[in-house]
Amino acid sequence: MNKIYEFKVKNSKNKEVSLEDYKGKVMLIVNTASKCGFTPQYEELQKLYDDYNKDGLEILAFPCNQFAKQESGTNEEIQEFCQLNFGLTFPVMAKIDVNGENADPLFKYLKNEKGGGLLGKAIKWNFTKFLVDRNGKVVKRFASAVKPLDMKDDIESLIK
Repeated sequence: MNKIYEFKVKNSKNKEVSLEDYKGKVMLIVNTASKCGFTPQYEELQKLYDDYNKDGLEILAFPCNQFAKQESGTNEEIQEFCQLNFGLTFPVMAKIDVNGENADPLFKYLKNEKGGGLLGKAIKWNFTKFLVDRNGKVVKRFASAVKPLDMKDDIESLIK
């Protein structure tokens, strides 16, 4: 079994969810924030989800308040924001840290599997994206500025 399926995360109601539930799916794992210049990417993430979920794509959003305090709300406030402004239907999990000693173990793993290039492994900003294939292998990391729809070719190559 691939290591990613050993991780458990918390949903927005702080209930534990095993990533094993996503075994055999292509996963796009994203750290997000509600008050970021990249927040409009939620719209394109939802479009990807609408287009490819039936083919096995799962998107998991993880709100994080570590970058300029751009996700200061509670889990409930974050859910409300995502529903009212973007009508998100993919899971927006509980707020986490992605860097530092309190970083969520999943993100420690993702960063170790796909570092961030010249600047090291740390997550640099909101909306960093990790693409995981159906076998649980982290295949690609995308910087915040990469628009979700610009990842279509990479996603399509994994869902076929």
